[in-house]
Amino acid sequence: MFMFILLAIILVLVIGFIVIYNGLVRSKVRVDEAWSDIDVQLKRRYDLIPNLIETVKGYAKHEKTVFEKVTEARTKSMQARSLDEKGKAENMLSDTLKSLFAVAENYPQLKANENFLELQKELTDTEDKIQASRRFYNGTVRDYNTKIQVFPTNLFAGMLGYTSREFYQAEEGDKEPVKVDFSK
Repeated sequence: MFMFILLAIILVLVIGFIVIYNGLVRSKVRVDEAWSDIDVQLKRRYDLIPNLIETVKGYAKHEKTVFEKVTEARTKSMQARSLDEKGKAENMLSDTLKSLFAVAENYPQLKANENFLELQKELTDTEDKIQASRRFYNGTVRDYNTKIQVFPTNLFAGMLGYTSREFYQAEEGDKEPVKVDFSK
């Protein structure tokens, strides 16, 4: 009888460990998937930007610095590797894109150009998808971080090498509206 009780306790512990381990793996995979969703939308944005720049260039040839800044920000964003680098680069790219659209406001013919309007619409749609992907990522990170910090999962998470993930956050300076100055 004692042996059956001991085997039952061991079996419950093994099943508990398996359930906890599988839950950790599922949560980690969801976080990785959410990050991948952000990357997919960023790639889409990177592909749209050169077309948008070329369209605007045809109308605003003397706005060279804006185009250079957008191109530089796009390059930095594409080369960023860590979550922190990626966040900073993406926020810088968003700011430069706002400047590009502000330049476009000075050219009525450009604002009426079908190609520009379609690219602007696609980029706006992509920006919305990026924001949604970031929110989804932060939600999965919240769930994952909570899971690895609550008892009894926290007992195994550290031993198995599961560590907290960073949230995708805007930089302090990015929370203020972009100032556009055409007086130069």
